[in-house]
Amino acid sequence: MATKGKVIVYIATSLDGYIAKPNDDLGFLALVQKEGEDYGYYEFINSVDKVIMGRKTYDWVMKQVSEFPHVDKETYIITRTKQPSIGNLTFYTGSLKDLVLRLKNNGGKNIFIDGGAELVNELLKEKLIDEFIISVIPILVGDGIKLFKDGRPEQILRLLSTKQFETGLVQLHYSLEDNC
Repeated sequence: MATKGKVIVYIATSLDGYIAKPNDDLGFLALVQKEGEDYGYYEFINSVDKVIMGRKTYDWVMKQVSEFPHVDKETYIITRTKQPSIGNLTFYTGSLKDLVLRLKNNGGKNIFIDGGAELVNELLKEKLIDEFIISVIPILVGDGIKLFKDGRPEQILRLLSTKQFETGLVQLHYSLEDNC
């Protein structure tokens, strides 16, 4: 029987819960940049073979880089507009719940939820997230895009680990109690 990969949100946020400042400004992430430190990203990204990303996050990423970073992964961009696939990249317009359940049941490695907040909150409403790896940046941003929106069901988390880094970044790894 195929093993089911976990749906994992791996994301950075300010201490007050913002993943971006107004106008999609991610400049505060530079506060914790340190040569040779990837905060476990390399190990994490090698544990996944599928990526789900919102269209706004995809558009932002493509303005920053010349080549999509997950070309070696089966990737789904959640959108309302039909577009042709590009290699392993599929623009998906169907049911998010159906997609996640299909990917989990097909076996393989974990599924990386690579932003943004709308996608994370839709998955929370459906109780489809298994784990969070949240890197907390030591800054109070005050305004912008909140990671967690109102209107989602209560979900109890279990702390799996914490890591503290020299830069002041603290990484929290949680599992949803229902999915333990």
